[in-house]
Amino acid sequence: MITRRKLTAVAGSLVMAMGVSLTANASLVGTGFTVTDNKGITFENVASGKSKGVSWQARSTLIGSTAQGTGTSVTDEAGDALYHPTFPEYSGVVGILMDFGPGGAFVCSGTLLDDRRTIATAAHCVSSGAGTANPLTTTVFFQPEGGMDPGLSIYGTNVGQVGVEVADYIVHPEYTGEVIDQNDIALLTLEADAPEWAISHGVYTGELTGLDFNVAGYGVRGNGFDGGTAGTGRMREGDNKYDYAWGNEAFDGFFTDDFFGTAETEWSYVSDHDNGLSTNDQAGIIGQFFGTSEFNDTGLGDDEVGVAGGDSGGPNFIDGLLAGINSYGLTFGSDFGDATAGLDNSFGEFSGYVPTWIHADFIANNLFSDQNPVPSPAAIALLGLGISFLGWKKRK
Repeated sequence: MITRRKLTAVAGSLVMAMGVSLTANASLVGTGFTVTDNKGITFENVASGKSKGVSWQARSTLIGSTAQGTGTSVTDEAGDALYHPTFPEYSGVVGILMDFGPGGAFVCSGTLLDDRRTIATAAHCVSSGAGTANPLTTTVFFQPEGGMDPGLSIYGTNVGQVGVEVADYIVHPEYTGEVIDQNDIALLTLEADAPEWAISHGVYTGELTGLDFNVAGYGVRGNGFDGGTAGTGRMREGDNKYDYAWGNEAFDGFFTDDFFGTAETEWSYVSDHDNGLSTNDQAGIIGQFFGTSEFNDTGLGDDEVGVAGGDSGGPNFIDGLLAGINSYGLTFGSDFGDATAGLDNSFGEFSGYVPTWIHADFIANNLFSDQNPVPSPAAIALLGLGISFLGWKKRK
């Protein structure tokens, strides 16, 4: 059993007596922000800060478990069919394109809610913090009825694909713009109803620790051996388990006392990407560091996946209900189970999620209302010939 050790600051990373370093990656690679002394600044998608005298680094970012993974290169865009979505079950999982003008264009994922006019996504996809500027324009893309070739990008030319413009952005008022923030949630109001074939989703309102869930997104693809190696735009899905939230009583407030920054993190949930080996069970090893073995778990086999760049804002499902939103990635380094050096979506790394149960009122109070409709000129476009988009970045 690993006992708690004294923490020391070394060269901009968190180092324990065992030599562990902490790096965080807030789901989806792209431009982002830097946190200096816990105050946010925009700069190259890298966040750094000091907590309890210890420096840390982060950057805002579905990796499969099999060797073929979710797709590993331009010569294998499809990847393992194990991770391909089925339709109509995943027809309400959308790709999102945000245009920030001179700031660039970015991509994220999202989920259609039951009012059929609202998309739930991560706040960091459309905001650097509550009250900051939103994109100039945002388009939400639905796959064609029955889905499309798993090797094709949602952001390409696809017959039958539907794009709907966003009319309004509702960012959680307590979202700070920091990488690890349990309020990293936003609702996008569509200018028109979603296509009739798209399945909408209600909200799961129970506590999550220890529960299995299904996760989906249009992010970077790869496998747990090599990390993220292939581009975005192809929806993939897989399973994992909520290991714990950072406010779990086993940690006695260690991670919630401004450890990651000033944002609220008590109900920020994580799952690690297990490969069946206890040596890469980062969630369990972190638990052992605090004197408990209750989180030891070597995973769900090949079905298990981790979140990567471009999956930000995508859904966690429990029984078809939206239980969480993909938010960030995190590692405490190879001494705590990361299979490779650095934060690269390999086995052992954490994916972080925003739970919907703590935001049930925020969601319910901000769904589209027929009594207060949003204007919808030229709201919906059926992409028969389609538009080809180049040079997109993954939002945070």
